[in-house]
Amino acid sequence: MKAVYALYSDPDDVQRAVDGLRKAGIADDDITVISSEPIEEYEFSHRHRATWIHWIAGGGGAIGLALGTWLTSFTERAWPIPTGNMPIVAWWPNLIIMFEMTMLGAILATVITLLITARIPARTPKMYDPEVTDGKILVGVENPNEGSVSAIERALMSPGVARLKTIQL
Repeated sequence: MKAVYALYSDPDDVQRAVDGLRKAGIADDDITVISSEPIEEYEFSHRHRATWIHWIAGGGGAIGLALGTWLTSFTERAWPIPTGNMPIVAWWPNLIIMFEMTMLGAILATVITLLITARIPARTPKMYDPEVTDGKILVGVENPNEGSVSAIERALMSPGVARLKTIQL
């Protein structure tokens, strides 16, 4: 696997590099931007903003609620304890278990979704440079076409570039 990337100190330079890569014909999904801290005021950080995680968490919570309702009512019907003129299935005490199962379903769905979308554990090595931990911002393209490498390098050579690298992963 081949990768071409550059390191920048200023987010304005990163935005110019991302715009240059787009003009060179690189798709947004092929552009990688890695920073040690969030940079939310720039357009390049909003590319992957849409997420379904809240819907998945809600679905997990609904499944947990259904499972909690079934579990409590099934248990009380399977081993009935006659308590005078009171119903066998007591809903007020069951709300505690139903609530906890709802939260468990939502939490598990969220964690599983996070692991899948973040690709944890990653099986393939990703483009990274140790200078990112020192505050640099990495902008690069993995697996570029052989014909587009020079265009990518020209787009990444904007003012403010700290270093440009082409590596074999």
